[in-house]
Amino acid sequence: MQETGPSRSAKSIRIRGLVQGVGFRPFVWQVARGLGLAGHVLNDGEGVLIEASGDERSLDLFLGRLQSDAPLLARIDQIVVSDLADAPAARDFRILPSEEGKVATGVVPDAATCPACLADIRNPADRRYRHAFTNCTHCGPRLSILRHIPYDRASTAMAAFEMCRTCRNEYEDPADRRFHAQPIACPQCGPKLWFEDKDGCAVDGDPVVLAAAWLRRGAILAIKGLGGFQIAVDASNQSAIEKLRLRKHRPVKPLALMARDLDQIRGFALADAKEVALLESPAAPIVLLKKAGAPLAPGIAGPFDRLGVMLPNTPLHHLLMAELKGPIVLTSGNLSENPQETQNEWARHNLAGIVDGFLMHNRDVVNRLDDSVVRQDRSGVSILRRARGYAPSPIRLPTSFEGAPKVLAFGGELKATFCLLDGRNAVLSQHIGDLENAPTLADYKKMLKLYLDLYQFEPDIVAVDAHPQYLSTRTGEDFARERGLPLVRVQHHHAHLAACLADQGQDQAMPGNVHAVVLDGLGWGADGTVWGGEILQGSYGGFVRCGHFRQVPLPGGEAANREPWRNLAAQLFTDFGVNYRANLVGTGLETRFAGHQAKLLDQMMQKGVNAPMTSSAGRLLDAVAAALDICPDKQGFEGEAAMQLEVLARASVAGKEGYPVEVTTSETVKLSFDKVWPALLGDLKSGVKHETISARFHQGLIDGLARSLSVAGARPSGKVVLSGGVFQNAFLRDGLTEKLETDGYTVLNHKSVPANDGGLALGQAVIAANLQAPSTFDD
Repeated sequence: MQETGPSRSAKSIRIRGLVQGVGFRPFVWQVARGLGLAGHVLNDGEGVLIEASGDERSLDLFLGRLQSDAPLLARIDQIVVSDLADAPAARDFRILPSEEGKVATGVVPDAATCPACLADIRNPADRRYRHAFTNCTHCGPRLSILRHIPYDRASTAMAAFEMCRTCRNEYEDPADRRFHAQPIACPQCGPKLWFEDKDGCAVDGDPVVLAAAWLRRGAILAIKGLGGFQIAVDASNQSAIEKLRLRKHRPVKPLALMARDLDQIRGFALADAKEVALLESPAAPIVLLKKAGAPLAPGIAGPFDRLGVMLPNTPLHHLLMAELKGPIVLTSGNLSENPQETQNEWARHNLAGIVDGFLMHNRDVVNRLDDSVVRQDRSGVSILRRARGYAPSPIRLPTSFEGAPKVLAFGGELKATFCLLDGRNAVLSQHIGDLENAPTLADYKKMLKLYLDLYQFEPDIVAVDAHPQYLSTRTGEDFARERGLPLVRVQHHHAHLAACLADQGQDQAMPGNVHAVVLDGLGWGADGTVWGGEILQGSYGGFVRCGHFRQVPLPGGEAANREPWRNLAAQLFTDFGVNYRANLVGTGLETRFAGHQAKLLDQMMQKGVNAPMTSSAGRLLDAVAAALDICPDKQGFEGEAAMQLEVLARASVAGKEGYPVEVTTSETVKLSFDKVWPALLGDLKSGVKHETISARFHQGLIDGLARSLSVAGARPSGKVVLSGGVFQNAFLRDGLTEKLETDGYTVLNHKSVPANDGGLALGQAVIAANLQAPSTFDD
């Protein structure tokens, strides 16, 4: 009897996810050829399409290796396999040109320089030695240079640079790691680097060597980075840092650092294994690390006990840091509050009053990207700002979102982002900034248009914050009105809750509702008052307010967000009444409330004029900070008072008994601080250390929040969401997480989306997608 060979078949394989611009096609080509398969692979608007034929065993191995051995930057969201009636005509395996079509693939974030490219720029024998624009399919610019999908060279800022013959050969060789690396370039054909003084005059010499020499002399430089201009100064030069702060109008906000390598970081900060993994990841974010070792210039982070540190993320940064003995300050290249500069001419014009020189190049920054900021807490990773390296990688939603309407969500007014939700993919934009600043609002609108074009996205529903005065809300209303689309107004704290659920992959059909603690500065409440310290119960589909912090006046409205002493007066007024000053004798706070302005403030609260009631958790923290003389008159930046208050708590000896936060109930649960303030003032009179007072306040708040959940009906076997900007406070987030987990709860913290307003757009999007019949736009 004649033996038969292994049976052969043919498969069509559709792969969706982040699979373009990451070396996926050459990876497929190499695996297929190694297994003796015939067929082809190509990019199109949906991702990667493969047709392959061979014996059944080889095809099974092929499918397994597609998932197990995929390139580092790839993310496979879905593989759909179907049988082909006819085998591909080719006898070998080929890579075909890209096809246009419906855009359903993701855009890969920019990735830090890989070890292989770093070795190239350090090797004098390599033709890319000291080339500041070296990259391959495993690293380099993506979103920052992309104009539209599919991700091909003609779609990027590199279209202006014609490849030389050698680069072309690498680009066309599937066995080369630079095969179809769209930003491929070399010193002969790539972008050019130069150095110029603040008057725009070119300076002769190696640009990187010149920049390093100027930095060593104390100069302030503008450097054109991956997603825009950055401003650099020697981190050991206190006078240069003071000059930078003065010129940039940034008196106290901590400055980020770049270090050459881990050894250099360990000279001034602690980094455990998880923090090292974040630093060395392809995202290469700014990581908040504990100060330790030799102190750097005090002007970098002032009273704060952590430093924001990153490693070089481009060849240019690697080359510069190799010329320097120590770390540099590296902060956004912008005028105060304005977006980061991206264009050479605008940078020359707007930064000339800040910097002494420019390290420039002629590759366009198409899409502005700030550096991402993350922190490793005991309870997990916190992403404080999601930008370069993370955005716009889609948030993958549960299967229940398949078939949901397409939603465009406009986010909040501070830390603005927007979100495009299409089925299981929610594309959250990079951090854009505070929309109260006109240039930032213009940039927000520009980025919105770009994303809509980039993804060819046509929404079915528009979602906005319920606050009628938010500029993001008004922009969304205009968008919906112009296109005749349904508009969904989403309550601010419900959006925080839903963003965390989506971040944690919770299904729409999850049984029952979860409880949530949502703590932030201010949000428009469902009852028309200002919320901010909330205990909610709900899901994507709705919520109820189970409890909240006691309401106090917000004297002066918006001014109270900037001036913590106003919030201290409001808390004391609520506790002790109009004669609250009598309780301040011996605390050191007497003189603060003795002036004419304080009397006007009292009148506002007594008459209810320009003093709306609020349950804000953020303003409570500001009040405690002011009592401890932490920037009482004015905050230099948003969150400064609360951040310094947290630093004090961390400096205290562990195990302090918390102040007594009362939890009462009538229609809703209320957290009252009637007993906190007498105890706190008593500690001030007794000369108790401020570190101890801060720790006692934090611990009391943790205990009170845990009790409030129990009173609100949360069961130890249930899930509890923690969200809102106040949970950027690691002392509070870790402490409450550990307390609740000890009590038996499953705690859901944010992991890939900020807990602050940077995650609001995601929450708005999933809530709107869950609605069965949203109303049409109504003025």
